[in-house]
Amino acid sequence: MHAQLGFCQGNSGDPIFTETFGTGTNYGPPLAAGTTTYSFVGNSGPQDGEYTIGRNTFSFGWNLPSDHTGDTNGKCLIVNASFAAGEFYKTEINGLCESTTYEFSSWVLNILPSSGCGGTGIPVDVRFEIWDVTDTNLLASGNTNDIFHTGPNSWIQFGLVFQTVVGQSSVILKMKNNGVGGCGNDLAIDDIVFKSCGDSIDVNDGTSNNSITLCSTQTPYSETLTATPDNIVFSNHFYQWQTSTDGINWMDIPGETNASLTITGITSTTYYRAKVAEYAANLNNSDCITFSDVYEIIVNQAPPPPTTECWETATFDDSLCSWTVSGTQPTQPNTECWETATFNSVSCLWEITGTQPTAPIVECWETATFNNATCLWEVTGSQPVQPATECWETAVFDANTCVWNISGTQPIEPTGLECWQTATFNNTSCVWEVTGSQPIQPTIECWEVTTFNTSTCIWEITGTQPAEPTDLECWQIANFNNITCTWEVSGTEPIEPTDLFCWQTVAFNETICEWEITGTQPIEYRDEFLFLCEDEELTLEAITSIENPNYEWTSGELSQSILINLAGIYEVEVTDDCFTEIITFNVSLIENPVIMNIVSDRSTIIVNLMNSGDYLYSLDGVNYQTSNTFVDMSGGLFTIYIKSSECDIVVTQEHFHFFIQRFMTPNSDGDNDLFRVNVAQFFTESEVYIFDRYGKLLYSAINTNAFWDGTFNGADLPTSDYWYRIVLDGQQFVGHFTLKR
Repeated sequence: MHAQLGFCQGNSGDPIFTETFGTGTNYGPPLAAGTTTYSFVGNSGPQDGEYTIGRNTFSFGWNLPSDHTGDTNGKCLIVNASFAAGEFYKTEINGLCESTTYEFSSWVLNILPSSGCGGTGIPVDVRFEIWDVTDTNLLASGNTNDIFHTGPNSWIQFGLVFQTVVGQSSVILKMKNNGVGGCGNDLAIDDIVFKSCGDSIDVNDGTSNNSITLCSTQTPYSETLTATPDNIVFSNHFYQWQTSTDGINWMDIPGETNASLTITGITSTTYYRAKVAEYAANLNNSDCITFSDVYEIIVNQAPPPPTTECWETATFDDSLCSWTVSGTQPTQPNTECWETATFNSVSCLWEITGTQPTAPIVECWETATFNNATCLWEVTGSQPVQPATECWETAVFDANTCVWNISGTQPIEPTGLECWQTATFNNTSCVWEVTGSQPIQPTIECWEVTTFNTSTCIWEITGTQPAEPTDLECWQIANFNNITCTWEVSGTEPIEPTDLFCWQTVAFNETICEWEITGTQPIEYRDEFLFLCEDEELTLEAITSIENPNYEWTSGELSQSILINLAGIYEVEVTDDCFTEIITFNVSLIENPVIMNIVSDRSTIIVNLMNSGDYLYSLDGVNYQTSNTFVDMSGGLFTIYIKSSECDIVVTQEHFHFFIQRFMTPNSDGDNDLFRVNVAQFFTESEVYIFDRYGKLLYSAINTNAFWDGTFNGADLPTSDYWYRIVLDGQQFVGHFTLKR
């Protein structure tokens, strides 16, 4: 058999031996006879060369608030080193598999604070030894070297890797103090574990993939899977392939014991993995094997074809595992008002039925027109109006020509009339009547003379009125005096107005003969935009360049300023004898911020308000930002400050920010290089554990903040999913995250 210092670098099996020293509020029970040469002291503080088994102790200034696992009332082995270096713990480990590699591990804690013994206490230095069952052959050993106290939960894990030989199923574990007792060298031991150790074994389909997703239409599915070990631990590999339908319950596949597995006829979701042992005889012993990665074949059931219309086509997409329906119903045709369009889902065509109403019989003067809006024939037209006839005429309607025919002749007009006589036909008596009188001699002006002309049958007037004067002013009037037979001029120029405003000008308009006043009163309009803080008052002051102004607010005040406590529009008119200025104050209310909630979204803190506005956000009450989002925030208790950019009121609320990151990328770029849980200071008890997919504990932090860099025993771990268990004051969080390289 051979051994090496350090931990298993591959996959670990289930523990075959575990010593947690139990739970409970009492001390003890003492270790079995032969396990130690130290004396058990119960609940009193162990002196040099003594031990106890308990949950915590503060004897001699020791600091041990809980055991390593953080179990409720969990206990551990508490040792006060003897004055002489030597063995303090010995136990036999049975049930080992022969020809199998194993990992031994144990957690150690220096329980003396760094300030103990005046800061010069003896450090803890433990030696682990693994002997054969005869206690004569040393199989493996290693020293912790000096361990100093860095915190009440600064447990450190140490391990040894060894391999059993044929016929060997038991070993002896010994722990020794390399240092002597005195002031210091006080320690706690917890969680002693033995478990098998094997290679990390990747299973893929030749494409570096360890899973495939199919649609049921792509089945039955066939593939060849290959298990590839990293050869870190095993020198030989013996396989037994297993299958599962739920990834939890596994069954051996008879006869499949090679590194490759050919699978055929897969029609539903199925999982595959391989049990691996270094020697064939160990393959069926659960304490002597490790498992490969799991290969997943996910089969999604294809949905049934959808019901389609006659114009639709359903096409199945294997890649999406779903049906796609395409096609458009034929467009409904345009119809006349008497027609009806019905879609025939058998022929997939529109069918049109209906007949236009029959046109009516009309008179010669009527027209029949079909109205598509009412779907009726409309008859229009009127019989031609019987023409008015003279007394000697007769009107008869002709239905063929659709016109009235008139017949008859008027009596002959009389002749030999005087020039002033007129013959007029009387339609009542149907005879010509002669009327008229000689025109009366007209009244004439003072400058006229009249003569009757029998040819024209009118009195002719001769003479010319004296010419009207033309050089008159617009306000003058010329009137003719028939007595004196001359023109007389009168009128007075309009008086120029004097009661003008300062902005007005007067000018005489010769066209309309009036004085015209022009000018517009100068009015200056000005808007001011102000903000009113909630629950505060604001003074509105009318500042103007007008001398000796008068003020009039729309609210009735006559002062230069007013005090308001409501948002709105306020207007004031400022005047003197000549100028006017109208100032409009537009006052907007700025509400105090009202917090709806503060949430954590991964590493981001988001502040949501119930109202909207121009608000500023801060984490320290000094440095503010316009965004309501704080990104890349470490966990912790924060006070959130919110205020308006215009007002002094500040609203605050505390928010505990806690999140568990989904991935880490330890590439030293400063972004997600560590898996962080930085909230221990806010809880009485906190625990953080990180495991690989097989349950191997890779890292832990008890009552201290966790900063894991993605390594185990100083070596970088590969890209994979890793599991965490976080307990904060009894509240447990379990899940996984991805490490990417």
